[in-house]
Amino acid sequence: MTKIEDWLRRYPMVAATLVVALAGLVLTLTAPAATRWVVGGYALVVAGMHAYQMVRDMLRGNFGLDVLAVTAVVSTVAVGDVWAALIVVLMLTGGSALEDYASARAHREVSALLARAPHFAHVVGPDGELTDVAVTDVRVGDLLLVKPGEAVPVDGVLEGDTASFDESSLTGESLPVEHLAGEAVLSGSVSDQQVAMVRATVEAKDSQYQKIIELVQAAADSKAPIVRLADRYAVPFTAVALVLGGVAWWLSGSPVRFAEVLVVATPCPLLIAAPVAFIAGMSRAAKNGVVIKSGGILEQMARIRTVALDKTGTLTYGHPRVESVEPVLGTASDDLVRFAAAAEQFSPHVLAQSVVDAAQSRGLDVPDASDVTETTAAGVTATVDGRRVVVGKASHVEQVTGTTVLAAELPPGRLAVHVGVDGRHAGRLVVADEIRHNAAPTLQTLHHLGVRHVVMLTGDAEPTALHVAAAIGVDDVRAGLLPADKVSAVVGLQDRPVMMVGDGVNDAPVLAAADVGVAMGAKGATAASESGDVVIMLDDLGRVASAVAIAQRTVRVALESIWMGIVLSVGLMVVAAFGVIPAVVGASLQELVDLVAILGALRAVRPGRSEPAPTHADVLPVEHTPPVAAAVL
Repeated sequence: MTKIEDWLRRYPMVAATLVVALAGLVLTLTAPAATRWVVGGYALVVAGMHAYQMVRDMLRGNFGLDVLAVTAVVSTVAVGDVWAALIVVLMLTGGSALEDYASARAHREVSALLARAPHFAHVVGPDGELTDVAVTDVRVGDLLLVKPGEAVPVDGVLEGDTASFDESSLTGESLPVEHLAGEAVLSGSVSDQQVAMVRATVEAKDSQYQKIIELVQAAADSKAPIVRLADRYAVPFTAVALVLGGVAWWLSGSPVRFAEVLVVATPCPLLIAAPVAFIAGMSRAAKNGVVIKSGGILEQMARIRTVALDKTGTLTYGHPRVESVEPVLGTASDDLVRFAAAAEQFSPHVLAQSVVDAAQSRGLDVPDASDVTETTAAGVTATVDGRRVVVGKASHVEQVTGTTVLAAELPPGRLAVHVGVDGRHAGRLVVADEIRHNAAPTLQTLHHLGVRHVVMLTGDAEPTALHVAAAIGVDDVRAGLLPADKVSAVVGLQDRPVMMVGDGVNDAPVLAAADVGVAMGAKGATAASESGDVVIMLDDLGRVASAVAIAQRTVRVALESIWMGIVLSVGLMVVAAFGVIPAVVGASLQELVDLVAILGALRAVRPGRSEPAPTHADVLPVEHTPPVAAAVL
């Protein structure tokens, strides 16, 4: 099917209107008397079809703007201006085509997201033979081969060599992301320049990309309150147009004035502008790694006045890391880290991996350990390079080495991993859940966007929470909260709407309770993402402020487009009431007004001039070693 045939199939009434227009031109040259019957008759038929649908809508309680167009067609035919009637008919029949174009332009990023959805997978059999199967037929445990430039069909773990993936369609991250063997790889990621082997861990229906597609499709199908508000403008706008047309008829004594007023009372800015703006805004958000689940949520985000944030994993990175290395005099800092990592490398304790990561970040070779003994909730002992090493709490090191550990008091929110070597205390590694580097700038941007109140809700101890709050500028801290306490706190906040930002399973109830729940979905749990109204696909707190800015821009553009269309239409109606604009000219001007309103709505796909610049995605800093004297240990 050619593009022309497809267009004719989708918009038959537009094609019919153009054919009637061509026939009318021929008849004007050959049989002028027949022009009125053919063109006028066709216009009345189309008006009758719309009137029938309009009555059905009214019976269902939906009052729209078609009454203006229908009345304009009937009145222009009645006064003999059939060409003006045909132009109004073209506006009516061409409205769907114009809306489809605008929606496609606004949907550009979302359409690209859906087009990249994987459909097939290369399954590697036991004998190494490749079999192409539908992505829905992939089962947990299947080994998949992903060729360069292909998308990973389902979520899995990387096997074999290190591989780089383009995750921009999932997270908005523009640079390739390198994954090591054993690391999770998300469906929809595109293999960069090499063949990758991925072991499926879930089926397609439960994979990340499919969930994103479901979220985006649901968002695109939603109808925002402001769009319904535009529909409600229909009744007063229609009344104003009819009254103005009636007054012009009464004062002039000519029914032509009534027709001239109505043909410039365009409904399209109200019918199309707001939906196009919202689709464009949600598409722009998706491009930036933010999935907004509905147009109503986007409208709520534009009015946010209070932001509540979880601490761990939201304002902080959510996992401990070595912040500083403090060796006792006579011990090299690299040796301290190397001994600790060797003893901890096979420990399941949450702090063990942070010690090993510190050694890797310094480029140290971690030696093997033998005679490893772990004491629950205390520490571990091992033999490393022929030396006896103990790692853990100060009390455990004292007990094993028989020496007294002298150490300076730790600031709030820090833990110490002490190390003893051959019967003496060798130093400590200070571990902390690092505050995100863009946490403070993000909160400043939110205040700039009109947020008046920022509150931290956390289950952590109050000293730790106050330390983080002081560092980033939060003055309302609620610490030691259980999930139910967080819900009560959000419900009790007075300055609304309230947006809650969180990332864990325990945040799911409070995300659902807030006016707008934002889930940090990149590293958060599925429960949080499902409860959230907005999902941040990239592990970047700055995207929260970007989402609010996009929402405000979208609502502002939608309202501007609606009122721009109304003002232009009312202005043309007033001018037409004085007989300055002939009906056929006025009908043509309608198309220009429609085009101006729709192009104005499409501005939502671009950032505004006054929109705050997004905060950069933060990068984990490398731990440092401060100069330490024996006195501070």
